Amino acid sequence: MQRLSEQQRKRGVTAVSAGNHAIAVAHAARSLGTHAKVVMPQTANRARIEASRAFGAEVVLTTDVAAAFAMAKQIETDEGRFFVHPFESEAMVQGAATLGMEFLRQTGQLDAMFVPIGGGGLAAGVACATKQLQPRCRVIGVEPAGADTMHRSFAAGSPQRIAAVATIADSLGAPMALPFTFELCRKHLDELVKIDDDEMRRAMWLLFADAKLAVEPAGAATTAAMLQRRERLQGQRIGLIVCGANVDHESFATCLRDGAPSTA
Repeated sequence: MQRLSEQQRKRGVTAVSAGNHAIAVAHAARSLGTHAKVVMPQTANRARIEASRAFGAEVVLTTDVAAAFAMAKQIETDEGRFFVHPFESEAMVQGAATLGMEFLRQTGQLDAMFVPIGGGGLAAGVACATKQLQPRCRVIGVEPAGADTMHRSFAAGSPQRIAAVATIADSLGAPMALPFTFELCRKHLDELVKIDDDEMRRAMWLLFADAKLAVEPAGAATTAAMLQRRERLQGQRIGLIVCGANVDHESFATCLRDGAPSTA
């Protein structure tokens, strides 16, 4: 958004998101002196909706994330706002790559890196950085079973869509893969792992109980995948990208309750 012309800043920006990208765009818009109109599915966690509004964004709610993409494109056309795509963008991937670079500089050599996949921008950027800085580190992409667009795209050899998003990890719920990030993920990811909602709930509980990290379901995706692959990973140095903690306390408490080990 720093690359926008003065005229573009006057017209403002738009974005589509289940919440985390919307919050980031709203914050950036306020910092740059422009205005954001973000489109979110009505099922988005209310903490993310409120955070977007707190940063000054106008929030438009739609029935689902697919409708949100269509609405954002309509706003772009009708109002001349710049569309800040949540993943299909060279600048977004480069930004994610800086995260991967900083992570590896802090941790040193890793044997494997787990990174969550929504639309693929974060995974593409982190994987690109990892393969340049630590070529022997395996990069493993993680998707929820109810939003497995990258799994389907890898299998088909081209970007695919899904009919509906059905996962508690709504911030990983992109309804489609797109060419730029798909090709980067296909080139740089060594493996894909699919996890279900129960695995994420258990991982949320473990992260809170053991590491004292209060994360949203998507933030627990990589921990869930690591636990799924733990026998293969024994003795290895593993990196996990925890991709969000924007969740209201009631939803968080419900996930912890449902994910806690049985005492029976």
